[in-house]
Amino acid sequence: MPQFIGAVDQGTTSSRFIVFDAQGAVMAMARKEHRQIYPKPGWVEHDPMEILANTHEVIGAALARANLTAADLAAVGITNQRETVLLWDRHTGLPLCNALVWMDTRNDALVQVFAAQGGQDRFRGVTGLPLATYFSGLKLRWILDNIPGARAKAERGDALFGTVDSWLAWNFTGLHITDVTNASRTMLMDLASCEWSAPMLDEFGIPRACLPEIRASSEVYGEIKTVPLGGTRLAGILGDQQAALVGQTCFAAGEAKNTYGTGAFLLMNTGLVPVRSTCGLLTTLAYKFGGEAPRYALEGAIAITGALVQWLRDNLRMIDSAAEVEALAASVNDNGGVYIVPAFSGLYAPYWKDNARGVIAGLTRYANRAHFARAALEATAYQVRDVVRAMEEDSGIQLTVLKTDGGMVENELLMQFQADMLDVAVVRPEVAETTALGAAYAAGLAVGYWDSVAALRANWRAGRRWEPVMPAAARARHDRLWKKAVERSFDWVDEENAKL
Repeated sequence: MPQFIGAVDQGTTSSRFIVFDAQGAVMAMARKEHRQIYPKPGWVEHDPMEILANTHEVIGAALARANLTAADLAAVGITNQRETVLLWDRHTGLPLCNALVWMDTRNDALVQVFAAQGGQDRFRGVTGLPLATYFSGLKLRWILDNIPGARAKAERGDALFGTVDSWLAWNFTGLHITDVTNASRTMLMDLASCEWSAPMLDEFGIPRACLPEIRASSEVYGEIKTVPLGGTRLAGILGDQQAALVGQTCFAAGEAKNTYGTGAFLLMNTGLVPVRSTCGLLTTLAYKFGGEAPRYALEGAIAITGALVQWLRDNLRMIDSAAEVEALAASVNDNGGVYIVPAFSGLYAPYWKDNARGVIAGLTRYANRAHFARAALEATAYQVRDVVRAMEEDSGIQLTVLKTDGGMVENELLMQFQADMLDVAVVRPEVAETTALGAAYAAGLAVGYWDSVAALRANWRAGRRWEPVMPAAARARHDRLWKKAVERSFDWVDEENAKL
């Protein structure tokens, strides 16, 4: 019997392959970054062939580091950046264009057209989502309208649409599939039936022939045919944030996690019932295991958190590496009055302001790069606080502890400030690779490597806990100034500067 489970974690900035044992411990890992392509302001692209090549490379590297082969893996799962869109030729396997990344805003004119016809929330009842540049359906519509020959090929079924999970699964197995969590982020799936919605396809002008088959998040889809995983079963697919929810074993209604990565994503399991948000959150699929009924979640999606640190590094050159930001921020006692609202692609939950743009408020001659570093970290905590408030109001559940994961949770200054701003404990698990672990759990459940979610719960262990220590008056002051800064970011884009 194979001893391990593999997980492909294809994220916004890198691709990774991780091998886990039955206790959820990492046995081997390899990672490789891919290019971020910015053809125009607001446009963000990835090269699908680069992502595919990197994925194959990290799979081979991780297996080699642990002296393993495909025969040592009981199954493999995939987790992926969710709303990023691809369209490729069924016959050649080549993309028709670069992938449009989830934070790409080139479809903003389409969003405005559909919102003008019935409001931003006109499709929430079917899809659980507001009209926004974020979601996949109108990104696909932009490709169909703007890439020569794309619509004709899609209508004939000669061009295949997918999020990154579909792209990888097709290249691994030849199957054109996606899972319910990724499909729920397209604005094309009916939340209740977990099937493509004919009215939404008609409304957006999307041909059914190009869409993948929607499957459960945990089932045996087929055999991987490509080296170095040839002969291994592909048995799990989850969008990255839902994968982290599973990896954090949030299987009961009311349990929540927050993932800090390029963006930040807070998900709360709402059980068998899709809760309709009135506070700017998303209603989405949490997961569907085999033939069981789907589980739903409320989600607060924040576009820019870790990406703000990357911006300090790459654009402003205030730091040489992302790891330096904590020490730099800790070299000052406070933010020096500086507040950064990173609305580079507009604001997501709970505001949903596509026309917002980033602002830096409170500048004086006193402010230096250390204050900028601290303000960048604090911006993450403020945004998460906004989302937690909305989630508590929508769900009627008061958060008592926040489970955290993602790359930024190694930043202890941020985690302490997060606990202070939430006024609740923040907990980091012993195994921080919860996104990949969730994909591994989905695959392992499908093949019997783990026999129940109870076995998965038994694996979860706290690694570090932060308790709030900030006085209430200081918390209230930060909150008030943050809100002032956020309001100044609203409605920046208008007809005169929309193309600048």
